[in-house]
Amino acid sequence: MPPTVTVYGAYGHTGRFIVAELVRRGWTPILSGRNETRLHDVAADHPGAAVRPAAIDDPEALDRAVAGSVAVINAAGPFGDTAPALVEAALRARLHYVDVSAEVEVVAKTVAAYHDRAKAAGVVVAPAVAFYGGLGDLLATAALGDLPAADEIQLAFALDSWIPTEGTRAAGRASRGRRNGKRLVYADGELTLRDDEAPTTDWTFPAPFGKQTVVGDFTTADSITIPRHVKTAALHTYMTAAPLADLASTADLAAQPADELGRSAQQFLIEVVIRSGSTERRAVVAGRDIYAVSAPIAVEALAHITSGTYSGLVTAGQIGAPGEVLRALLPVHLDRLEINES
Repeated sequence: MPPTVTVYGAYGHTGRFIVAELVRRGWTPILSGRNETRLHDVAADHPGAAVRPAAIDDPEALDRAVAGSVAVINAAGPFGDTAPALVEAALRARLHYVDVSAEVEVVAKTVAAYHDRAKAAGVVVAPAVAFYGGLGDLLATAALGDLPAADEIQLAFALDSWIPTEGTRAAGRASRGRRNGKRLVYADGELTLRDDEAPTTDWTFPAPFGKQTVVGDFTTADSITIPRHVKTAALHTYMTAAPLADLASTADLAAQPADELGRSAQQFLIEVVIRSGSTERRAVVAGRDIYAVSAPIAVEALAHITSGTYSGLVTAGQIGAPGEVLRALLPVHLDRLEINES
């Protein structure tokens, strides 16, 4: 019998991709979230999918929503509101929890809070198994290979555009409120708040991006997930400057589907550089649509979780063999993958 997975936030932009990916793999989704009408809209595209609405502050409704599932995938932000309640529901039901949060502070709190309880329950709690927090973690871990530690990890993101979803905008507002307008920086193993301007530099990416101006200290969930299990003296993150202007825009735009999977035309590339003594290793991954790609990352990770003996708080890079997880996304969900260990 195919596994049953509850998707909370199933009608959201990323949630719809997750539901479609589960169905593509032969899994049975349960559609949950706060808006029953929108859940039925999604169900119309997936006949037979159960609809179980649940308010995030209603534990009994959440328990009903996850009943009979092997896991819950949380795709509903702001995750500061949804993650604690859904993790608790997963722990009560003794089932796995995966989310696609990119809210750095929320991911940090999840990582800090739930390992022992998840271990005791015999289940996995896996935050940020998505483009941010998941893809970079997988890539860096695969590139590290047999090295026991790194002196430095550089993680550079290139996006040709960034039309944020309403969920991203809401999460951004929540994060800015928590930070009181300051920027979050990961340095010396800790998250700190700063009110100075972020540094800029140049980074020469592989084609098609080439030389780009990048913003330094672009702290993503990867700054939580990678140090969770990789020993590194320094972790530096960069983002191309152009899409950040898109992200800051107040224009009311929505990404338009551009292929049969419903993905937008947005292109992304992530490059990882690892230095350990005299050894340097590089890895590159590229594809389309940072929201759409989060779905197969989360579902592929969940496939490994449910077929293995994992328990406790784990990140994407700790699930399966990272190189194999990434290769499983080729060629449908990723266009390019290179891991250079020279």
